[in-house]
Amino acid sequence: MSGRPAPRPPAAAGRMATGRPAGAARPGIRRPGPGRTRRVRWKTVFFGLAAVMIVAGVAWALLGSRLLIVRSVQVTGAGQQVSRAQVLAAARIPAGLPLIRVNTAAVSQRVEGIRQVESAQVSRNWPSTVVISVRLRTPVFAVAVNGGYALVDGEGVNVRDSPRRPPGLPLLQLTAGAAGTGGAAGLSSLRPVASAGAAVLRELPPRIARRVAVVSAPTPSEVSLRLANGAVIVWGDASRSAEKARELALLMRTHAHLYDVSAPDTAVTQG
Repeated sequence: MSGRPAPRPPAAAGRMATGRPAGAARPGIRRPGPGRTRRVRWKTVFFGLAAVMIVAGVAWALLGSRLLIVRSVQVTGAGQQVSRAQVLAAARIPAGLPLIRVNTAAVSQRVEGIRQVESAQVSRNWPSTVVISVRLRTPVFAVAVNGGYALVDGEGVNVRDSPRRPPGLPLLQLTAGAAGTGGAAGLSSLRPVASAGAAVLRELPPRIARRVAVVSAPTPSEVSLRLANGAVIVWGDASRSAEKARELALLMRTHAHLYDVSAPDTAVTQG
């Protein structure tokens, strides 16, 4: 013999280089059998049906059940101007209505249709209560009309009528065309004037605002005030209000008959 080692036989047919037969599963990996596949499908169907039943149950509880329905309506913020009964009449929420079907925006809009109501917020208090919170308008000015005074707020809305002017409520002077009419048409042009006058009162230092007896505004840009002692403040328009208020506080350290802060850089006094 030549002494050469005998050649090694070739790898057995059908074996991979790793020594595993072709097509053999890798260690640790199990192929799902028919039984496992059926169990997965049944779980999917079960959870799908359970989800549908839960949704149906919630829908029935909200819309069809007698448990979550309107049984009471609470009203907060009402008073002498607007009673609870007036708010309920405007809200028109029927007892027994499913709570989820209460249109809070529509109810709020109906309540705000009451003249003396400035704003209304409506919410659901589960399981059976609707809460209506109203904010009533507060008179800021007295406007002379036929037979007395209209007490209006800062938006020019007539809150109520009074035969006499309440103490401490400034008189708001109207333009000649609207003065003395007393009706809705006569007061319709009051909104911009009242808004401008109310904005000035908010900017005034409290110790000065309490002394205002008359607010005059032929136009929203020509606001002037008369104090209880007869002194006049010429304010002008709504621009630079904070500067005007500071300048006025300084000027009123002197005693004058007129304080003009319509141009804060050149504010002057007279008398």
